[in-house]
Amino acid sequence: MVPVSTSRAGGTAQQQASHHSSLNRPTYARFGTPQASNAIVHPFTPVTGPSAWYASQYKDSSEHVYDLTPHDLAELAAAVAAVSQSGKDIQDVTKQDFPLPTLGPKLVQFREEVRTGRGFQLIRGVPVDRYSRKETIIAYWGFGLYWGKAVSQNKKGHLIGHIKDLNHDPSNPNTRLYATHAAQPYHNDASDIVALLCLKNARSGGLSSWSSSMTVHNEILKRRPDLAPVMAAPWYMDRKGEVPDGKQPYFQIPIFNYFMGGLSVNYSDNYYHLSQRHADVPRLTQQHHEAMALFNEIASSDALRMDSMLQPGDIQLLNNHTQLHTRAEFEDFPDFSERRHLLRLWIAPPIERPLPDAYLEIYGGSVEIGNRGGIKVAGYKPTVPLEAE
Repeated sequence: MVPVSTSRAGGTAQQQASHHSSLNRPTYARFGTPQASNAIVHPFTPVTGPSAWYASQYKDSSEHVYDLTPHDLAELAAAVAAVSQSGKDIQDVTKQDFPLPTLGPKLVQFREEVRTGRGFQLIRGVPVDRYSRKETIIAYWGFGLYWGKAVSQNKKGHLIGHIKDLNHDPSNPNTRLYATHAAQPYHNDASDIVALLCLKNARSGGLSSWSSSMTVHNEILKRRPDLAPVMAAPWYMDRKGEVPDGKQPYFQIPIFNYFMGGLSVNYSDNYYHLSQRHADVPRLTQQHHEAMALFNEIASSDALRMDSMLQPGDIQLLNNHTQLHTRAEFEDFPDFSERRHLLRLWIAPPIERPLPDAYLEIYGGSVEIGNRGGIKVAGYKPTVPLEAE
């Protein structure tokens, strides 16, 4: 293993020595039933299996795309109508309230492909053009019930997030970029799985892309193995003003998290840079900057990147531990009601990989499977808004 500099912005030399000592211990436990076709990962060795893919495997394939059938849509319409007539608040609707006899098992199958297979799935044909906004959100919430538990996405407690330009200033360090038209760099969200449902496209731009963080990891081992220990040590991340009680406005978590025979990647260079506004956060070093530059170069390369201009009714489902996603800048329509608009779910599935305690800070104080992830601050109240706010 390449020695790690004790001066970099990843904690004290003692913390780093302890962290790397734990990485060198053999790990053989599997993720319950997950990653059945992915081999056990030993620290600083390549990941194998379907989650470590290259774009050439899928760019000319429809294997990862499912078009909803007329029968699927009939089941969905019946479930939406039943919930609408019940008068229940959307966040109180349960899986038992939303029966999908044949579509439901397919949704679970897609979740499992995302969770233990290639890590991504596209679903097409949700009839957002025929549904009212409330019916669309009921349908999307119902899909999510077959994937797991929805968790809060911001300090307001939104269980379904609205991805829309609200004219927020992208240069404000506390602005979440999903509420702007600016490009979003490659990142993971604060949940096991993220789903995006497209309602409307922008006038131009807004391309969605994703890459395998497992393959990025493997390429870094090949090209710059000296940077792998840097990425397996803690990095400081900013909280963008969404600070839980008793916490600092920043926290630490590695990019490469080797744990119990698996690798989970957590990356967002925007948040690393923002942490530098805090005087008591160590400065990013040359190694950090080289690591981020190489990571971004590999993730955005033609060899790894998958692109999709999501259309209204498309759902993109991604594993946040094995995949990264990004969004291009876009130009929108002047009419607010016609602006680009997506709905987002952050999901905690009932079966998942174990995560190290380093995820406690970014996962709302819990790494308990099925009950982790999201943003939880004082006074937040889980809610499902019908409009962007």
